[in-house]
Formats: sequence, C-alpha cells, structure tokens
Amino acid sequence: MDDFGRPPPRDDYQLAVQVHHRLRRAHQRASAIFLDTIGDSQLTPTQWSALATLHSEGVLSQNQLGRLTFMDPATTQGVILRLVERSLVERHPDPQDRRRTSVRLTRIGEALVVDLMANAATAHDRTLEPLSAEERAQFLRLLARLM
Repeated sequence: MDDFGRPPPRDDYQLAVQVHHRLRRAHQRASAIFLDTIGDSQLTPTQWSALATLHSEGVLSQNQLGRLTFMDPATTQGVILRLVERSLVERHPDPQDRRRTSVRLTRIGEALVVDLMANAATAHDRTLEPLSAEERAQFLRLLARLM
C-alpha cells in the first residue's frame, strides 16, 4: 500500500479486458445496430425507451418516466422536449398536482411506436446474433444482475 492506502499499481493492467471498456464497446455496437435498424433516422435509443415506456405504461409524470427508463432529470427533460418538437408526445400540467408535468404519446407517437416495434425487436436480435440461444438467455440474466 502507498501513503494513501492504495494498492501498488498493476503492471499487467490491460484496458481491452476491463469490464467498463467492454460494456462501453458493447453499448456502442448495440446503439449502432439500433440506429441502423429502427427505421427512423431521428430516433435515438434513449428516445425510443421513452416512447416504448409511454406506450406500455400510458400517461406518466415526467419524473416517473425518468425513473422507469433510468434517465436523470436533465436527460429526461431533453428527451421529452425533442419528442414534443416532433409531435410524438404531449406534456400537460398534472390536474392533481400543478407542479408535476404529465407526459403522454400523441396519436402520431402511438402510431410510430406500433410501426417500429418489429424493427426494435430486430435490433435486439441483431445485437445478440453472435450468441447462441442459451448464451443469449444467460447474457440477459447476467446483465439483469449487474443492473
């Protein structure tokens, strides 16, 4: 240990085998496949997660949407603003609590989600394509444990 209680530096450190590096590269690959497959050049994976969540959950507060999609408040707000600009979602003051904003899909947003569901499933399959069915199931279970 050094004077600060840190272990001595490791001479055998290799970035390529570090979990953070591999997860970042896997995320880059998954995002590229998503963007190539989804069928809407303006739609990001983060925006898709908001749209798909609103499709499955219905009207949500902006805060609830952020929690369900694991986005911080600033990211949630930016995503919602971009989706509002495209007329895919609407924001309204919550009738029960005026401090809270409710978000819902518009008819255009609902139609887009329904139209792109198959493409999103294809992106999922393409991302996991290098793995066998058993490996896919195991990989998704392991990722769930890390989350």
